[in-house]
Amino acid sequence: MGHDDEVAVPVAGAMLTANLAVPPHAGGVVLFAHGSGSSRRSPRNRTVASRLAQVGLATVLTDLLTAEEERADAVDGRLRFDVDLLGERLAAIIDWLTDRPATGRLPLGLFGASTGAAAALQAAAARPRQVRAVVSRGGRPDLAGGRLGAVRAPTLLIVGELDRQVLELNEDASSRLGGVSSLWIVPRASHLFEEPGALDEVASAAAEWFDRHLVGGHGATDGGLSRQDDTDP
Repeated sequence: MGHDDEVAVPVAGAMLTANLAVPPHAGGVVLFAHGSGSSRRSPRNRTVASRLAQVGLATVLTDLLTAEEERADAVDGRLRFDVDLLGERLAAIIDWLTDRPATGRLPLGLFGASTGAAAALQAAAARPRQVRAVVSRGGRPDLAGGRLGAVRAPTLLIVGELDRQVLELNEDASSRLGGVSSLWIVPRASHLFEEPGALDEVASAAAEWFDRHLVGGHGATDGGLSRQDDTDP
């Protein structure tokens, strides 16, 4: 039987809230890292999570800040850009998932949006054995700094065609990642992928990437992801 639960996740000095959804016969688990000023209730991440659930992947949508921290961050916006803190918390959640019976034996991937993508990449660098694949949506991988070269997990960078500054940052980051990477450009899409069909394309590309690199499947990926080339530095 599958299940969908709200759970409390202990990390160093804090207790975070997450939604853990495990479908029957899950083939992997994907941990989401939301972007600046967002939360586990992000409608965009929930759209992607729903698509991943359809292909048999468990999902973890988590707040990376406590309620008190979120109130403070709403005032000064400082914590949402503390990539080191967010990356450390993601790594702690990875350890927690590894110890849970429902997810401990599942291959694990990360999905990061905006600044959350940088945190996801830092966590992937810190947990190379656990993290099998990473997907970034409109991400700021440049904020991961010198940790990019330590990321060994295959990484897909999804960027809107009209999000030109972020596109340039992702093009540069792709060349500095330590493992296989691909850049997927969504035509006529802006940073938030609000254009008709844009977010659906993000969700489908993410599902295909995780099918290829996390689950190890072949069906959906054959002929897919044709708009970008894999690179292995």
